[in-house]
Amino acid sequence: MRAINIIPDNELSSMTKRSLPFRDLFNRHPGVTLGPSESYSEAASVCLDRHHISPADFTIERGNSTLQTIAERETPSERIRRSWANETDRTTNGAYGLALAAIEISDNLVAIGRAENGTGADYYLGPANGSLEDFEQCFRLEVSGVDHGGTNTLNNRLRQKKEQALAGKSNLPAIAAVVGFLATQILIADVELK
Repeated sequence: MRAINIIPDNELSSMTKRSLPFRDLFNRHPGVTLGPSESYSEAASVCLDRHHISPADFTIERGNSTLQTIAERETPSERIRRSWANETDRTTNGAYGLALAAIEISDNLVAIGRAENGTGADYYLGPANGSLEDFEQCFRLEVSGVDHGGTNTLNNRLRQKKEQALAGKSNLPAIAAVVGFLATQILIADVELK
């Protein structure tokens, strides 16, 4: 598996809390257009509003590294809340936004496109400022969101997502990410291909 450009532990510990940039993903992720970007931001805001006041502290756990971030959001209007009343859609779309933001700051990877059905992933990722045509340098990203539950729930879901990515019909390396809205944690792990 290719090495991932994660921020070293010694740099993480010396940093102040970074912003978790889940808004305006379309400006930085060439595989996310304005429509999905706005949807992910709205859904994440509703998920966060259900459990936390803004800003919410979020911990990104990536292997042995931990990054403390802050997720700032506007209070969603009643219309936005009604629009995102479906818990499954809200949690899934909100998780896409936070997971893409997390992988952007942890690994310097951005979405370059949605993954096809059967690949065991939701998005293809590439290096920020990299070529959109070079899939040799890409990773697959499998995302899941959890509205309720703590660390054990998130770790169980991460195992499931790693298995799903492993079973996908693709030889590209994969990464799994699980967003816990109540727990304010994002777990990110490499999927070890067999």
